[in-house]
Amino acid sequence: MICCFTGHRKIPDDRIMKLPELLDAELERLIVGGVTVFRGGGALGFDTLAELKALEKRNKYGFIRLELILPCRDQAKGWSARNKEIFDYIARSADKVEYVTDTYTQYCMHERNRRLVKGSDFCVAYCSSDTGGTAYTCNYAKKQGVEVINLADRFEM
Repeated sequence: MICCFTGHRKIPDDRIMKLPELLDAELERLIVGGVTVFRGGGALGFDTLAELKALEKRNKYGFIRLELILPCRDQAKGWSARNKEIFDYIARSADKVEYVTDTYTQYCMHERNRRLVKGSDFCVAYCSSDTGGTAYTCNYAKKQGVEVINLADRFEM
C-alpha cells in the first residue's frame, strides 16, 4: 500500500513541537496496516518533516520505501543553504526520484500534487486552510477515494 504526504510550508510554532510525535505515531499505524511506500513532494515544511520521518522508518524496518515526486529539477532554487542541504540529503536517500518538469512552470506544482495522489491508498496531511495547494491536494485525494488523515485536526482549536 502507498501513502502520500501533503502539507503547509509554514507550521505555527505552537504546533511544530507536537507534530513530529503525531506524524511518527501515524506512520507506525500505517506501516502496521500494510503501507510500505511513502511519497513526498519535496516542499519545505510538512513535506520535509514527513520525508525525514519516512526515512527513519526505513532505517527501522528496512522494507519501507520513500519516493519523491518533485515539481521540477530547480525546485530548491532560492532556498537557504541549510534547506538545500536537507533537501539534497532527502533526495539522495530516497529510493526513487521523479520530476514533473526540468524547470519551473505554472502547472508543475499542480501536476506534482496529482501524481502524489495517483495510486495512493492514504494521504497524511497537515492542512489547516480551505484554500491553496495543500487543500486542493486533500480534496483531490478524497475525490479519488484516498483516505485523508489530516493531522491538523488533532490539535485543539
